This record gives sequence, structure tokens and C-alpha cells, in this order.
Amino acid sequence: MSAVIRVNGEDRRLQVATVMELLRAEGVDPGRRGVAVALNGAVVRRADWSAVALAPGDEVEIVKPFAGG
Repeated sequence: MSAVIRVNGEDRRLQVATVMELLRAEGVDPGRRGVAVALNGAVVRRADWSAVALAPGDEVEIVKPFAGG
């Protein structure tokens, strides 16, 4: 069953259960340095990404490093 989750300000209908699955579905390399995730305003520790469950209506912010200036 898919659920609507807000990712970086956009509603997405996704079939993911955890933060780790969301990162992979969004094409984010979870092993990349500098990636950070907040769930409903609280930072999720990298060590917990596989265990933290997502629910319909959750708001997730994914921050990725980028080059440039």
C-alpha cells in the first residue's frame, strides 16, 4: 500500500516503510557523506535510518551536499 509522505516540501505517493527505503527510492546514496535526514522536524541519526518507520502524512527533509558557490 502506498502512502503520501511530504519529501522536501513536495507530496509523494511512495511504497516505502523506512527512512533508508525512502532514500533509495529518491535516488540518494545513503552511504554518501554529508547526507542528513529530518523526520517531522527531528534529525534522524544515520544509524537509525533502517529502523525508523515512516507513516502517512510524515514530513521528511533530506539534505544532500552539493558543490559550487
